[in-house]
Order: sequence, then C-alpha cells, then structure tokens
Amino acid sequence: MRDTKESRLLLVLLVAIAFALITVDIRGGRNSPVDGARHAAAAVFGPVEDGLSGVVDPVGDAVSAVRDSGTRHDRLATLEKENAALKAKLGSDDRNRSRLKQLDKLMKIAGEGQYAIKGAQVIAIGSAQGFSWTITIDAGADDGIKRDMTVLNGDGLVGRVTTVGPGTSTVLLANDPDFTVGTRIEGNDELGFASGQGDRPLRVELLNGKAEVKKGDRLVTFGSQADKPFVPGVPVGVVSRVDPSGGGLTRTLYVTPYVGFTKLDIVGVVVQGPKKDPRDTVLPAKPKPVPTPTVTVTVTPSAGAPVPDGDANTDTDTASDEQQ
Repeated sequence: MRDTKESRLLLVLLVAIAFALITVDIRGGRNSPVDGARHAAAAVFGPVEDGLSGVVDPVGDAVSAVRDSGTRHDRLATLEKENAALKAKLGSDDRNRSRLKQLDKLMKIAGEGQYAIKGAQVIAIGSAQGFSWTITIDAGADDGIKRDMTVLNGDGLVGRVTTVGPGTSTVLLANDPDFTVGTRIEGNDELGFASGQGDRPLRVELLNGKAEVKKGDRLVTFGSQADKPFVPGVPVGVVSRVDPSGGGLTRTLYVTPYVGFTKLDIVGVVVQGPKKDPRDTVLPAKPKPVPTPTVTVTVTPSAGAPVPDGDANTDTDTASDEQQ
C-alpha cells in the first residue's frame, strides 16, 4: 500500500474502530457483542497457534531449565548431604553392631562364670599415674566400682582396677610389667604366676619345675582371697612356648593372652565374684582339629621308557609260547 493521504486516513479509521471494539468488549464482559467473532477467530487461528507453540515450547523448556538450574543444583546438594548423613548413620550402626557383639560376649562370659559385672566403656588410654599399660573407663565409685576389682571382656582377663574416681576408674592391664596374677592350667591344675611383658606374650612361672605342660595348654585365673583383686576361672591365654626344664624349682612358660590389649572398647568390672569356682567352664570351646590331607602319588611310565628286566623276560616268554 502506498503512503498517501487516503491510506493514512484509512489507518486512523481502523485504529479508531479497534479502540471502539476493545471498549465495547471490556464493558460487555461475558455478554460482549464481539464474543461470537472471538470464537470464530479462535476456530480459525487456533490450529496455527498450536503449531507455533509446538515449535516454540522446546525453546521455552530450555529457558525454564536454565531458570530452574539453581533450584535443581540446590536439590542435588541436599541429596548429597542426605546421602552423606545416611553413610555416617550406617557407619555408626556398624559400630553399634560391633559394640553389641562385644556386649553379648561379655554377658556370656559373665553368665558362665556367675560374675556380677558392671559394664563400662574405655574412654582413654594411659593415665597420670605413670603406668605404661592402663586404660580409663567411664565407671567409678558412683557405680559401685572399688579398687582391686577384676576387669574382663568377652575374651578374658583385661586387668584390675587401681584408681577410682566418682565417675571414672583406671585399670592396670594384664600385659603391664607391674601386673601379676595367679594362674591355673586347664586339666592338670598346675599353678603359677603370670606377669605382663608389654606387647610380648605373658611370662608364667610354674611352681612345679617338673610340671608336664605343652604348647596349646590353656590358663585361667586361680583367684584371690575374697576375690580381690582376682576372681577365679577367668580365661588368661594359651601356652605358645615352653622353656626346657632345667631341674629348677620353677618352670617358665610364655602365654599368648586371649585379650587384644590394643583394641579394647567394652569391658566389665566384676563387682561380685561367683559363689563357686567355675574352674574351666568359662574357657572358649576348643577348636576342632583340621585333618591333614593325604596325597597319593601314582607314577605312570611314559612311552618309550625302558622296561624293567622282569617285565622283559615275561614278554619274551609270552612270545615264545605264542610261537609254539
């Protein structure tokens, strides 16, 4: 269309008509006189709009994705934190399961020996008293703990209480060089005294220099008067070496303790000893012997190998018989 006076007048007229229709439509609301025309236009141009929206929507989605990327990143960070918390919880559950297992073993050994115990947890290693092998537990005088009480765990003898505070106590471990406990060998009842040697096996001096003892024999505590500092029957360890008998008054043994002194956690303090000596009943079940496999070797002669003389004569005799 050319830019003439008539075309300008027509454009102004159309704009005026459009404003008039808009005004009428707004004032009419739902009863607008142009409502029918609007529906007709929708029927004509609706399919075209749908097609255009199908083309434009992916772009809109991409824009929305960029706009929401911050929110999604925050959600991912939240999930990562939740996963980390879950892993930490699972780790905590594993530790709790380990402690429950230790507690079960402790209760079993206490039940078999008829020991009344007070459960405690190791909270520190070493002490201000200068002992080289000690632990601190979270039970003290307020819990009925007293000096010179036996301390054990689910494996056996841990040590004895040396210092007691209101809420904590110090325990001298059985592998400390200043530690000594009376022992008895399972079966033959030979008595001796076990002393700690740090990270080496316990050293046991038997009272009988001619005692019959061998590697693998097991020892328990002999017990003390009034059960202090030691109650009887607590597993001590297994004989790992026996010094040759030199005809002396005593005989020396070396015993691997049942307890791992570097990995203590849950322990029990014996607050009341058994009414009757449990003897060897608290010892763990002996491991079943593993049968030694028997190997049978069969020699098969290879092709072309020389035949023994006896076999050669036999073959010759057989050939002669066939010829006859």
